[in-house]
Amino acid sequence: MSSRPDQLYLPKLAVLDRVVDEIAEVRTFYWHFEDPAEQAAFKRFKPGQFAQVSLFGIGEFPASLPPSPTEDETFFTIRTVGSCTSALHALKPGDQFGVRGPYGNGFPMDAYAGRDLVFVAGGIGLIPLRSCIIYAMAHREQYGRIQIFYGAKSPTELMYLSDLKQWEKAAGIECHLTVDRADPSWQGHTGVVGSLFKQDGVNLDPAKTTAFVCGPPIMFRFVIQDLKGMGFEDHNIVSTLERYMKCGVGKCGHCCIGVAYVCVDGPVFTFEQIRKLGEEI
Repeated sequence: MSSRPDQLYLPKLAVLDRVVDEIAEVRTFYWHFEDPAEQAAFKRFKPGQFAQVSLFGIGEFPASLPPSPTEDETFFTIRTVGSCTSALHALKPGDQFGVRGPYGNGFPMDAYAGRDLVFVAGGIGLIPLRSCIIYAMAHREQYGRIQIFYGAKSPTELMYLSDLKQWEKAAGIECHLTVDRADPSWQGHTGVVGSLFKQDGVNLDPAKTTAFVCGPPIMFRFVIQDLKGMGFEDHNIVSTLERYMKCGVGKCGHCCIGVAYVCVDGPVFTFEQIRKLGEEI
Protein backbone atom coordinates (compact mmCIF):
# COMPACT_ATOMS: atom_id res chain seq x y z
CA MET A 1 0.00 0.00 0.00
CA SER A 2 1.35 3.42 -0.92
CA SER A 3 2.26 5.73 1.96
CA ARG A 4 1.26 8.86 -0.01
CA PRO A 5 -2.12 10.17 1.18
CA ASP A 6 -3.18 11.10 -2.36
CA GLN A 7 -2.57 7.52 -3.50
CA LEU A 8 -4.73 5.77 -0.87
CA TYR A 9 -7.84 5.66 -3.03
CA LEU A 10 -6.17 5.21 -6.42
CA PRO A 11 -6.45 1.68 -7.84
CA LYS A 12 -3.56 0.25 -9.82
CA LEU A 13 -4.19 -1.26 -13.24
CA ALA A 14 -4.44 -5.06 -13.21
CA VAL A 15 -4.71 -7.49 -16.13
CA LEU A 16 -6.77 -10.67 -15.97
CA ASP A 17 -4.71 -13.75 -16.88
CA ARG A 18 -7.21 -16.59 -16.60
CA VAL A 19 -10.43 -17.64 -14.88
CA VAL A 20 -11.15 -20.94 -13.12
CA ASP A 21 -14.64 -22.09 -12.16
CA GLU A 22 -14.81 -23.27 -8.55
CA ILE A 23 -18.45 -23.93 -7.64
CA ALA A 24 -21.76 -22.43 -8.77
CA GLU A 25 -21.45 -18.63 -8.96
CA VAL A 26 -17.87 -18.72 -7.65
CA ARG A 27 -14.77 -18.26 -9.80
CA THR A 28 -11.07 -17.70 -9.21
CA PHE A 29 -9.52 -14.80 -11.14
CA TYR A 30 -5.76 -14.91 -11.70
CA TRP A 31 -4.25 -11.53 -12.47
CA HIS A 32 -1.12 -9.37 -12.41
CA PHE A 33 -0.34 -5.66 -12.21
CA GLU A 34 0.80 -4.00 -15.41
CA ASP A 35 3.64 -2.40 -13.42
CA PRO A 36 6.14 -5.07 -12.20
CA ALA A 37 7.12 -2.83 -9.29
CA GLU A 38 3.53 -2.70 -8.11
CA GLN A 39 3.31 -6.47 -8.41
CA ALA A 40 6.42 -6.94 -6.27
CA ALA A 41 5.14 -4.49 -3.65
CA PHE A 42 1.72 -6.16 -3.49
CA LYS A 43 3.31 -9.58 -2.95
CA ARG A 44 4.35 -8.45 0.53
CA PHE A 45 0.77 -8.88 1.79
CA LYS A 46 0.03 -10.95 4.90
CA PRO A 47 -2.36 -13.91 5.10
CA GLY A 48 -5.79 -12.60 6.08
CA GLN A 49 -5.47 -9.18 4.47
CA PHE A 50 -7.84 -7.97 1.75
CA ALA A 51 -7.84 -5.69 -1.29
CA GLN A 52 -10.32 -3.40 -3.00
CA VAL A 53 -11.30 -4.47 -6.53
CA SER A 54 -12.47 -1.77 -8.97
CA LEU A 55 -14.62 -2.29 -12.06
CA PHE A 56 -14.25 0.96 -13.95
CA GLY A 57 -17.52 2.83 -14.39
CA ILE A 58 -19.38 0.40 -12.11
CA GLY A 59 -17.89 0.43 -8.62
CA GLU A 60 -15.59 -1.21 -6.13
CA PHE A 61 -15.79 -4.03 -3.58
CA PRO A 62 -13.53 -5.63 -0.93
CA ALA A 63 -12.11 -9.09 -1.58
CA SER A 64 -10.15 -11.56 0.55
CA LEU A 65 -6.70 -12.59 -0.62
CA PRO A 66 -6.73 -16.41 -0.87
CA PRO A 67 -3.18 -16.79 -2.22
CA SER A 68 -0.27 -17.06 0.19
CA PRO A 69 2.59 -14.57 -0.18
CA THR A 70 4.74 -17.69 -0.64
CA GLU A 71 2.98 -18.44 -3.96
CA ASP A 72 3.93 -16.99 -7.33
CA GLU A 73 0.49 -15.96 -8.61
CA THR A 74 -2.02 -13.44 -7.31
CA PHE A 75 -5.74 -14.15 -7.52
CA PHE A 76 -9.17 -13.49 -6.08
CA THR A 77 -11.95 -16.03 -5.55
CA ILE A 78 -15.25 -14.22 -5.95
CA ARG A 79 -18.92 -15.13 -5.71
CA THR A 80 -21.44 -13.13 -7.74
CA VAL A 81 -23.58 -11.13 -5.32
CA GLY A 82 -24.14 -7.77 -7.07
CA SER A 83 -23.33 -5.48 -9.98
CA CYS A 84 -19.57 -5.20 -9.30
CA THR A 85 -18.92 -8.90 -8.77
CA SER A 86 -21.11 -9.72 -11.79
CA ALA A 87 -19.05 -7.32 -13.89
CA LEU A 88 -15.85 -9.05 -12.76
CA HIS A 89 -17.36 -12.43 -13.70
CA ALA A 90 -18.03 -11.05 -17.19
CA LEU A 91 -14.36 -10.20 -17.83
CA LYS A 92 -12.19 -12.23 -20.17
CA PRO A 93 -8.42 -12.87 -20.06
CA GLY A 94 -6.63 -9.73 -21.16
CA ASP A 95 -9.29 -7.40 -19.73
CA GLN A 96 -8.29 -4.78 -17.19
CA PHE A 97 -9.64 -3.83 -13.79
CA GLY A 98 -8.33 -1.99 -10.73
CA VAL A 99 -6.83 -3.23 -7.47
CA ARG A 100 -5.69 -1.29 -4.41
CA GLY A 101 -4.29 -2.60 -1.17
CA PRO A 102 -3.43 -4.78 0.58
CA TYR A 103 -5.35 -3.55 3.62
CA GLY A 104 -6.13 -4.77 7.13
CA ASN A 105 -4.16 -6.45 9.86
CA GLY A 106 -3.91 -10.06 8.66
CA PHE A 107 -3.22 -13.18 10.72
CA PRO A 108 -0.02 -12.83 12.85
CA MET A 109 1.44 -16.11 11.63
CA ASP A 110 4.77 -15.52 13.41
CA ALA A 111 2.91 -15.29 16.73
CA TYR A 112 1.62 -18.85 16.23
CA ALA A 113 5.11 -20.35 15.87
CA GLY A 114 5.49 -23.52 17.93
CA ARG A 115 1.73 -23.98 18.28
CA ASP A 116 -0.62 -26.53 16.73
CA LEU A 117 -2.92 -25.04 14.09
CA VAL A 118 -6.52 -26.05 13.46
CA PHE A 119 -8.37 -24.66 10.45
CA VAL A 120 -12.16 -24.99 10.46
CA ALA A 121 -14.05 -23.76 7.40
CA GLY A 122 -17.52 -24.08 5.95
CA GLY A 123 -18.42 -23.41 2.31
CA ILE A 124 -16.73 -20.32 0.90
CA GLY A 125 -15.27 -19.68 4.36
CA LEU A 126 -12.26 -21.57 3.01
CA ILE A 127 -11.38 -18.58 0.81
CA PRO A 128 -9.83 -16.35 3.53
CA LEU A 129 -8.26 -19.37 5.31
CA ARG A 130 -6.55 -20.77 2.21
CA SER A 131 -3.75 -18.20 2.46
CA CYS A 132 -2.98 -19.22 6.06
CA ILE A 133 -3.02 -22.93 5.22
CA ILE A 134 -0.63 -22.56 2.28
CA TYR A 135 1.61 -20.24 4.32
CA ALA A 136 1.75 -22.72 7.22
CA MET A 137 2.58 -25.56 4.85
CA ALA A 138 5.39 -23.52 3.30
CA HIS A 139 6.79 -22.91 6.81
CA ARG A 140 5.97 -26.37 8.14
CA GLU A 141 8.94 -26.44 10.53
CA GLN A 142 7.61 -23.44 12.47
CA TYR A 143 4.38 -25.10 13.63
CA GLY A 144 3.24 -28.19 15.46
CA ARG A 145 0.36 -30.35 14.35
CA ILE A 146 -1.70 -28.92 11.46
CA GLN A 147 -5.30 -30.09 11.05
CA ILE A 148 -7.88 -28.96 8.50
CA PHE A 149 -11.62 -29.48 8.99
CA TYR A 150 -13.71 -28.41 6.01
CA GLY A 151 -17.35 -28.95 5.12
CA ALA A 152 -19.88 -27.91 2.50
CA LYS A 153 -23.56 -28.51 1.87
CA SER A 154 -22.87 -31.02 -0.90
CA PRO A 155 -19.88 -32.49 -2.79
CA THR A 156 -20.46 -30.02 -5.66
CA GLU A 157 -19.99 -27.10 -3.24
CA LEU A 158 -16.52 -28.04 -1.99
CA MET A 159 -14.03 -25.29 -2.82
CA TYR A 160 -10.49 -25.60 -4.21
CA LEU A 161 -10.74 -29.29 -5.15
CA SER A 162 -7.14 -29.56 -6.38
CA ASP A 163 -5.89 -28.07 -3.10
CA LEU A 164 -8.07 -30.42 -1.05
CA LYS A 165 -6.63 -33.44 -2.87
CA GLN A 166 -3.09 -32.23 -2.19
CA TRP A 167 -3.82 -31.51 1.47
CA GLU A 168 -5.27 -34.97 1.97
CA LYS A 169 -2.02 -36.49 0.69
CA ALA A 170 0.48 -33.99 2.15
CA ALA A 171 2.88 -35.28 4.78
CA GLY A 172 2.42 -33.63 8.17
CA ILE A 173 -1.07 -32.34 7.33
CA GLU A 174 -4.35 -33.89 8.51
CA CYS A 175 -7.25 -32.95 6.25
CA HIS A 176 -10.80 -33.97 7.20
CA LEU A 177 -13.70 -33.32 4.80
CA THR A 178 -17.46 -33.61 5.17
CA VAL A 179 -20.69 -32.70 3.39
CA ASP A 180 -24.15 -32.11 4.82
CA ARG A 181 -25.84 -34.05 2.03
CA ALA A 182 -24.00 -36.84 0.23
CA ASP A 183 -24.62 -37.95 -3.35
CA PRO A 184 -23.88 -41.38 -4.86
CA SER A 185 -20.33 -40.32 -5.75
CA TRP A 186 -19.42 -39.23 -2.21
CA GLN A 187 -17.42 -41.78 -0.20
CA GLY A 188 -16.37 -39.52 2.66
CA HIS A 189 -17.86 -38.33 5.93
CA THR A 190 -21.41 -36.97 6.04
CA GLY A 191 -22.50 -34.42 8.64
CA VAL A 192 -21.88 -30.85 9.75
CA VAL A 193 -18.27 -29.74 10.00
CA GLY A 194 -18.30 -29.93 13.80
CA SER A 195 -19.05 -33.66 13.60
CA LEU A 196 -15.53 -34.15 12.24
CA PHE A 197 -14.14 -33.43 15.71
CA LYS A 198 -15.69 -36.69 16.92
CA GLN A 199 -13.93 -38.89 14.36
CA ASP A 200 -11.43 -41.53 15.46
CA GLY A 201 -7.89 -40.19 15.52
CA VAL A 202 -8.90 -36.55 15.95
CA ASN A 203 -7.24 -35.14 19.03
CA LEU A 204 -6.98 -31.42 19.80
CA ASP A 205 -4.94 -29.90 22.63
CA PRO A 206 -6.63 -26.51 23.38
CA ALA A 207 -3.74 -25.24 25.51
CA LYS A 208 -1.23 -25.30 22.64
CA THR A 209 -3.55 -24.86 19.65
CA THR A 210 -4.75 -21.82 17.70
CA ALA A 211 -8.06 -22.41 15.92
CA PHE A 212 -8.95 -20.51 12.73
CA VAL A 213 -12.71 -20.48 12.03
CA CYS A 214 -14.49 -19.07 8.97
CA GLY A 215 -17.87 -19.92 7.50
CA PRO A 216 -21.59 -19.12 7.53
CA PRO A 217 -22.91 -17.61 10.79
CA ILE A 218 -24.79 -20.74 11.87
CA MET A 219 -21.74 -22.93 11.26
CA PHE A 220 -19.54 -20.40 13.09
CA ARG A 221 -21.80 -20.39 16.16
CA PHE A 222 -21.86 -24.18 16.50
CA VAL A 223 -18.13 -24.59 15.86
CA ILE A 224 -17.37 -21.98 18.51
CA GLN A 225 -19.56 -23.93 20.94
CA ASP A 226 -17.69 -27.13 20.05
CA LEU A 227 -14.29 -25.50 20.55
CA LYS A 228 -15.32 -23.87 23.81
CA GLY A 229 -16.64 -27.23 24.98
CA MET A 230 -13.22 -28.75 24.31
CA GLY A 231 -11.56 -26.09 26.45
CA PHE A 232 -10.42 -23.50 23.89
CA GLU A 233 -10.02 -20.02 25.34
CA ASP A 234 -11.41 -17.05 23.42
CA HIS A 235 -7.99 -15.59 22.62
CA ASN A 236 -6.92 -18.84 20.94
CA ILE A 237 -9.78 -18.71 18.42
CA VAL A 238 -9.34 -16.36 15.45
CA SER A 239 -11.59 -15.41 12.56
CA THR A 240 -12.32 -12.70 10.02
CA LEU A 241 -15.29 -10.32 10.08
CA GLU A 242 -17.04 -9.39 6.85
CA ARG A 243 -18.29 -5.85 6.45
CA TYR A 244 -18.71 -3.51 3.49
CA MET A 245 -15.29 -1.85 3.61
CA LYS A 246 -15.83 1.04 1.22
CA CYS A 247 -12.59 3.01 1.67
CA GLY A 248 -10.33 0.34 3.19
CA VAL A 249 -8.37 2.86 5.26
CA GLY A 250 -10.68 3.76 8.18
CA LYS A 251 -12.02 7.04 6.81
CA CYS A 252 -15.59 6.44 5.63
CA GLY A 253 -16.91 4.62 8.71
CA HIS A 254 -18.95 2.05 6.77
CA CYS A 255 -17.30 -0.88 8.56
CA CYS A 256 -17.29 0.54 12.09
CA ILE A 257 -18.26 -1.89 14.87
CA GLY A 258 -18.21 -0.30 18.31
CA VAL A 259 -14.78 1.30 18.59
CA ALA A 260 -13.18 -0.72 15.78
CA TYR A 261 -12.93 -0.30 12.03
CA VAL A 262 -12.93 -3.72 10.38
CA CYS A 263 -10.79 -2.44 7.47
CA VAL A 264 -8.00 -1.23 9.78
CA ASP A 265 -8.33 -3.08 13.10
CA GLY A 266 -9.44 -6.24 11.27
CA PRO A 267 -10.60 -8.08 9.33
CA VAL A 268 -8.78 -10.59 11.59
CA PHE A 269 -9.96 -10.68 15.21
CA THR A 270 -9.71 -13.13 18.07
CA PHE A 271 -13.02 -14.39 19.42
CA GLU A 272 -12.18 -12.49 22.60
CA GLN A 273 -12.02 -9.24 20.60
CA ILE A 274 -15.22 -10.08 18.70
CA ARG A 275 -17.11 -10.53 21.96
CA LYS A 276 -15.79 -7.22 23.34
CA LEU A 277 -16.99 -5.48 20.17
CA GLY A 278 -20.48 -6.70 20.96
CA GLU A 279 -20.84 -8.83 17.87
CA GLU A 280 -23.64 -11.36 18.11
CA ILE A 281 -22.48 -14.90 17.35
